[in-house]
Amino acid sequence: MKQQLIELLESAASQLQSEGFIPQDHPVRVAVENTRDKAHGDLATNLALTLAKPCKSNPRAVAEKIIATIGDNDLIDKVEIAGPGFINFYLSGASNAEIVAEVLAKADKFGHNNQAEGKKVQIEFVSANPTGPLHVGHGRNAALGDSLSRLLSANGWQPTREFYYNDAGAQINNLALSVQARCKGLTPEHESWPADGYRGQYIIDVADAYMAGDTVKADDKTATGAKDVDDLEAIREFAVAYLRHEQDLDLKAFDVDFDIYFLESSLYQDGLVEKTVKQLSDNGFTYEQDGAMWLKTTEFGDDKDRVMRKKDGGYTYFLPDVAYHKNKFERGFDRVINVHGADHHSTITRVRAGIQALKFGIPEGYPDYALYQMIMVVKDGEEVKLSKRAGSYVTLRDLIDEVGRDATRYFLVSRRCDAQITFDIDLATSKSNENPVYYIQYAHARIHGMFNKLAESELSYDQENGLAALSKLDLDAERELMTQLRRFSDVIIAAGDALEPAMIATYLKDLAGLFHSYYNSNKMLVEDDATRNARLALSKAVAQVIANGLQLLGVSAPKSM
Repeated sequence: MKQQLIELLESAASQLQSEGFIPQDHPVRVAVENTRDKAHGDLATNLALTLAKPCKSNPRAVAEKIIATIGDNDLIDKVEIAGPGFINFYLSGASNAEIVAEVLAKADKFGHNNQAEGKKVQIEFVSANPTGPLHVGHGRNAALGDSLSRLLSANGWQPTREFYYNDAGAQINNLALSVQARCKGLTPEHESWPADGYRGQYIIDVADAYMAGDTVKADDKTATGAKDVDDLEAIREFAVAYLRHEQDLDLKAFDVDFDIYFLESSLYQDGLVEKTVKQLSDNGFTYEQDGAMWLKTTEFGDDKDRVMRKKDGGYTYFLPDVAYHKNKFERGFDRVINVHGADHHSTITRVRAGIQALKFGIPEGYPDYALYQMIMVVKDGEEVKLSKRAGSYVTLRDLIDEVGRDATRYFLVSRRCDAQITFDIDLATSKSNENPVYYIQYAHARIHGMFNKLAESELSYDQENGLAALSKLDLDAERELMTQLRRFSDVIIAAGDALEPAMIATYLKDLAGLFHSYYNSNKMLVEDDATRNARLALSKAVAQVIANGLQLLGVSAPKSM
């Protein structure tokens, strides 16, 4: 309907150009938006404001001319001019009713579009070091990345989900030393314990499995334990495989799957890091100073040059990142999105600088980033900081075990990425209207329960009759529900453009609120066939959109609660 209105406005503008009211050479761009307040209609345009100057007239006079040119139309019930010249449109009952028929016809595909025309997008997310269990920050990353993948797919993209394992560097050596110390029977209190060693319960679990000769498998990596406590390389391989497997289990419990697992170590093994260093040097963007190799990132907007090879010969973290993103580009993705914590903000400039310094034809601003703030978990009004399993942080599995997958996923995407989250365990487990995920799921279950009651009664549901009678629904609540249903497609586009699944979460909460209010104030299973069928058709459409929206967030839509 928004597109139909755009076409009406474009047609009116074309006619006004032919009449000379609008200059022939002036480009007319029509934008139609949903109104925020139903009192101001269903849809609105600022077209008159944009045309006032070229038409040498005031916006309200231009608006009157546009309205007169459109004339009567079955799509529109009423038109008003607001403020300095906005045009507000109130859609006819029949127009609003069309959306219900569309929802029921398209079912689980309603709201989806082909905006991206099948272009390929790679979303890299979670990408945790395999040195311990996933923490709640990784959980927000996983929920956000997976929801973005679903959201972009709904907008016509072909997403590839990728996990980048930081399985090289000092942190992996510290992991191996920690497991080795446990294998030798040492505790973190012992004077020989590694200075930067890991102390959680899981280190004991890894050591015990290694000493027992267990075999663990993680994707393409299989490792078997032994009783040789001096073979640090064997311990390292086993510990990394063990923890990768543990992280896989965490993610499966979270209903998050990946298409590709990329190992940082492969960048070194395949020579990609050394090739990247050579290319940067050949291009004249490196220099030696104080025993280190520096990259001239200031030539690409950074506030200072950055060390890329340290005095000890080891590379700083961003150098393999540059090699990795060159690899991504060579794989032919139309777009690349990295989901990272906000603490990565300072690294974006230097990574992009390194990418540009390669002179490989990679566009500026590559890749895109979705940065999110961290989380505080509270229970009984107090912050929860420790996990017995991890030793120093709350794990994702702790949260899933405590509140369930659905509540965890919803809460972790329910706010904008740049907003911090206080995850209230008591709220997430409550069965009340204050708990948004319960509130939304209950609306879906309530509608299915209504159809179950119908089956037990002597009444019936005729969908065709209900669709025909929808235009007769004249309650404000019914109009608001149909208007909200119509907005779903636009919210999917807006959320995809902004990389903000929180917009879907907010939309669902609002839709559920409208339905609960409608249900509580009106009888659904009335005797009158037309009214009953129309209300049931509307309710069924609401349930479908709730299910579609929850699917984008990776949350289930139960039929009973």
